Amino acid sequence: MKLPIDGIQAFVLIAELGSFQRAAEQLALTQTALTRRIQRLESFVGARFLDRTTRTTALTPMGREFLPLAQRIIRDLTGGLERLRSVAHLALGDVTLAALSSVAFRQLPAILRSYARKYPANRVRLLERSGVLVTEAVRQGEADFGIHVHQEDQPDLIEDLLVRSPFMLVCHHRHPLAGAGEVRWRDLKGVDLVTLGGTSGNRHLVEMQLERAGLPAQGRFVVENTPSALALCAAGVGAAILPAASPDAGGLVGGLVQLRLVDPLVHRSISLVRRRGETLTPAAAALHALIRRRLAAPEPRPSEEQQGKEGVLLSGKENQESFVR
Repeated sequence: MKLPIDGIQAFVLIAELGSFQRAAEQLALTQTALTRRIQRLESFVGARFLDRTTRTTALTPMGREFLPLAQRIIRDLTGGLERLRSVAHLALGDVTLAALSSVAFRQLPAILRSYARKYPANRVRLLERSGVLVTEAVRQGEADFGIHVHQEDQPDLIEDLLVRSPFMLVCHHRHPLAGAGEVRWRDLKGVDLVTLGGTSGNRHLVEMQLERAGLPAQGRFVVENTPSALALCAAGVGAAILPAASPDAGGLVGGLVQLRLVDPLVHRSISLVRRRGETLTPAAAALHALIRRRLAAPEPRPSEEQQGKEGVLLSGKENQESFVR
């Protein structure tokens, strides 16, 4: 059943203006075309709504009964379409984003500030998760999209790579390996390692590489988050395998050193993830695009001054947040 919306619009305009001619002018139609619209409407309903002579136009009893309903239909339709236009063109709406806790703490505040300035009417709900929990929040529809550690291609998800960074060995500057500059994975035999357990997105990559090097998949110390791993390193308890710190970190507070792990050089990738086959809302798409622009960056590389036998010195608390769990 095809509803004659154009006929309802024409009927309301004729009734309000009291003239076929003025209604035709406002709709940019000929009076003949306008008459056809009214005829199709009357034929659809099976009733006559307008009595028209060469001099006057008047509502029939059925027309007077139909007018309030017709006005409400046109008003609701116009208002609904205008709201949709605002949502589409102004990216209005609510967004739910799932993100790694360290990304939420370090990178997202500045991005969300920019987003809030551009879209002041929008509400953002941030789900701080670790590892696979970000992926599951997106997959289960709890979040519009997420920022997670990419593991492998999955048929129901779309990945947009943001950044890749190598795994490093982090230890106290007095650790026996601190002056090595580079460390091979197989040379970690006998080293008291700190590894991440639980739902860390890096866990699978690290455990797989340790096994390939003929080492136990888990270290002597297994912790749930990166700050705990760094705290153990700072106390001289062990050395942790973590993604490289961001290159802008500096200072000697904490006395931690990060050494490049080689043979092979293993990277972890941070990516945006969303459900395949689903279009993001305009509000979510705007935030997705902003994050992609702001976080996508070349692989971080230590400067020449930072490269050397002493490795890269890390600055306590600031650098604890520069690792992505």
